[in-house]
Amino acid sequence: MTLRQSVGDIGCTVLAIFRTRLELAAVEAGQQKARLARIMVMLFGALLFSTLALLVFTLFIALLFWPTEYRYWAIASLFVVYAVLGLSFGLMVMRRLNSGSYPFEATVEEIKKDIQVIENLRQSSRDEAGEGNHE
Repeated sequence: MTLRQSVGDIGCTVLAIFRTRLELAAVEAGQQKARLARIMVMLFGALLFSTLALLVFTLFIALLFWPTEYRYWAIASLFVVYAVLGLSFGLMVMRRLNSGSYPFEATVEEIKKDIQVIENLRQSSRDEAGEGNHE
């Protein structure tokens, strides 16, 4: 086998590896896109209906306490409860976003494995070349 054939074979192998990794990245991108779309639809529905429920509940409490002298305390209490709940949910969302896996995790892992294999091959060929020089 000539040097030109060896280089060509190595080039084809590297391109095949790159193509496989690119296909994996495309599949993961599609999965992330679909996941994000589902989450956004569910989030929109949850926010819409939660807001409507909260509005009706607030009106109910306000009307319930309106004829009494405690109406301002009732409205202030609702404000405090809503503020605490809003902050709590906001912090939970931030924690969830920061602790989730990052996109293309599998692609990055496969590329790391490829680099490790290439490094091992390079090291073994250096070792073989070093043994050949000593004999």
